[in-house]
Amino acid sequence: MNLSAPTQLVFIISLVIAIIGLLAALGLLAFIPLASVWIMLIAYIVLAAGCLMRGA
Repeated sequence: MNLSAPTQLVFIISLVIAIIGLLAALGLLAFIPLASVWIMLIAYIVLAAGCLMRGA
């Protein structure tokens, strides 16, 4: 299994999701029904998928 750097788009998407998770953890986005841990996990999965897929 070869890892590659994610594209800039995938990195920015995961960064935005992680920032949303951080704001949810701080209580600034109380309208989001998911716990902040799950939002951060989604951001990590997006970033990991970007590293595993070549050209994604």
